[in-house]
Amino acid sequence: MISVVILLIVFTLIAIRQVGRIKLEIWQVMTLGAIVCLLTGQISPVDAIRSVNLDVILFLFGMFVVGVGLEESGYLSHISYKIFKQAKNQDQLLLVILFVIGFASAFLMNDTLAIIGTPVVIHLSKKHDTSPKLLLLTLAFAVTIGSVMSPIGNPQNLLIALEGNINNPFVLFFEYLLIPTVINLLIAYFVLKLFYKDNFHNNSLNHSEEPIKNRNLAKLSKTSLILILFMVILKISIVTSGINFDFRLTYIALVASMPILVLAKERLQVIKNVDWKTLIFFISMFILMQSVWNSGFIQGLINNMDINITNLLMIFIVSIVLSQFISNVPLVALYLPMLIDAGATSKEMVALAAGSTIAGNLFILGAASNVIIIQNAEKKSNETITFKEFAKVGIPLTILNTIVYYVYLLLV
Repeated sequence: MISVVILLIVFTLIAIRQVGRIKLEIWQVMTLGAIVCLLTGQISPVDAIRSVNLDVILFLFGMFVVGVGLEESGYLSHISYKIFKQAKNQDQLLLVILFVIGFASAFLMNDTLAIIGTPVVIHLSKKHDTSPKLLLLTLAFAVTIGSVMSPIGNPQNLLIALEGNINNPFVLFFEYLLIPTVINLLIAYFVLKLFYKDNFHNNSLNHSEEPIKNRNLAKLSKTSLILILFMVILKISIVTSGINFDFRLTYIALVASMPILVLAKERLQVIKNVDWKTLIFFISMFILMQSVWNSGFIQGLINNMDINITNLLMIFIVSIVLSQFISNVPLVALYLPMLIDAGATSKEMVALAAGSTIAGNLFILGAASNVIIIQNAEKKSNETITFKEFAKVGIPLTILNTIVYYVYLLLV
């Protein structure tokens, strides 16, 4: 139980972000929690090392390298202009972010778009005199909601697609989740406009193409982007064809980072500018969550609920609530075998995918992509979103999103 108490203290500190005059960053709080778990014997050093998902860490490292290369070369601003120049006012800008980045996250994975998208929206907020908090929240909700509809949109969906006895995951996910996802992206726009109505202006947006600052690094970064797209298509082909090959998402990120790491003269500077704080956060989170898991508290909680675990509403409630405490990937890893043993249908499998993913809109810690966005924003511009600011918009949005997915799944 000590680890559960530590987890609650970590949540509290992340919510207030300040103790006296000391301002705390999310990664510092999570790291402190992991250290306390180790010092109090809640998890052994060996178990702590084993708990760290190296695939996730390497994936993030590779994508951070690509993100730094894109940003420092100026190529990210260059392609952002081509994408966002169609937005004539602030309303259109939000819609473009929601739908372009949302749909992109369905195929490039939400964490990838969180990494690449953060400097883009910060740049857009400065250029068009728009609230950075508004655009950062728009990005966070876009990557979370958009990733719901694809079996490769996020790690938990991939886990369900691979281990949930689903024959054709892309067809199944799009059949059940495409339409409600489009509806929920629109709902996100209206909710954001409601809560940030004072931050909207009617001024026309004047777009200007940003010059590329480092042409060699830009070419290598462009090559990295092409490699990502190629390997995503390859991954989709392998999954859909049923080829028995362990093509991990980590491979995509690491292969894509190679042109920059091997060929760029600025490779050391790129490595230096990788968001190491976020990587430390994830390592610490794995250790803390494993110690909570070892306590048996979560497992006992589910068993004592005495509920029908295959009921659609229960799947949404359990996955959304528990994802806030043990994160969505561990939640799916726990819940999925229970659903399989209970003879769950494919509809119930996609309900688990939708619920565990949309849980990321409730609180900051509900999705790794939220943490990536906030940590990146704090590093690059000193902009941040507090726990309260996120929850104020996230709670009503999550409720509405859940209703849409639940009702749609009931009807189809």
